[in-house]
Amino acid sequence: MNKFRGTGVALVTPFANGVVDFEGLERVIEHCIEGGVEYLVSLGTTGESATLTPTESLEILEFTTKTIAGRVLLVAGFGGNNTQATIEKIKAFHFEGVDAILSVSPYYNKPTQEGIYRHYMALAEVAPRPIIIYNVPSRTGSNITAETTLRLAHASEKFIAVKEASGDLVQCMNIVKGKPDNFLVLSGDDAITLPMLSFGIDGVISVVANAFPKRFSEMVRHGLTGNFKAASKLHFDLLKIMDLLFVEGNPAGVKAALALQNICSKEVRLPLVELSEKNYINMKNAIMGLSDF
Repeated sequence: MNKFRGTGVALVTPFANGVVDFEGLERVIEHCIEGGVEYLVSLGTTGESATLTPTESLEILEFTTKTIAGRVLLVAGFGGNNTQATIEKIKAFHFEGVDAILSVSPYYNKPTQEGIYRHYMALAEVAPRPIIIYNVPSRTGSNITAETTLRLAHASEKFIAVKEASGDLVQCMNIVKGKPDNFLVLSGDDAITLPMLSFGIDGVISVVANAFPKRFSEMVRHGLTGNFKAASKLHFDLLKIMDLLFVEGNPAGVKAALALQNICSKEVRLPLVELSEKNYINMKNAIMGLSDF
């Protein structure tokens, strides 16, 4: 469980002329590992999993596993708004080289808290790896309350963490306050990770760390050890860039930041579109303003 403290990276899926760019993906992976992150997360929102075919998803996960070669931990995204279909998807995968599952709360259906609880408990019965609960109300249309997260955390040791992207700091505080010792609270929002570290969260699953893994993972490590002076300096260095990452949706912003570093293209799949020229220039200027870039 403690292996997932620190910084995980929600990996982008690079594209080139409409198809998955595996050479670009390899460069992103190596960039993150060299930057000192603790683990990688494949097939999440930032990876544009909603627009990947089942074949592409399998190829990406197997390529990522092979490229990592055990150097860092790997979390794989397995979620959906059809509980039975998600169960079948989990049963069908071999999970070799995968250390944990990140599973988003059911989206669009807007289930009750009891429905959310039963959904996750059904996944826990079949999942061969520990589960990280993912709460992102801005995308799913429903919030996992602190009470439901804690209910799950206490109900099964299969749940090892929650990725909290509600933006509700009081809710996050209540989870930290009531959680069992063997359960982690991870930020799902780069910009508020630093203040969340101040009240005891355990790390982050980050978007910005695709492009700036060394800076961001060092910030998190400083925060975890209570060195908030050093952490604040790194946080403020990246604050403008973090704003630009989401101004036109994720992952258009972070792919622009990666393209400006010649790591992968800025191409995304419809219905997403690339960062506008105005904000691309703003991103370039923000990156060039970093002291050691």
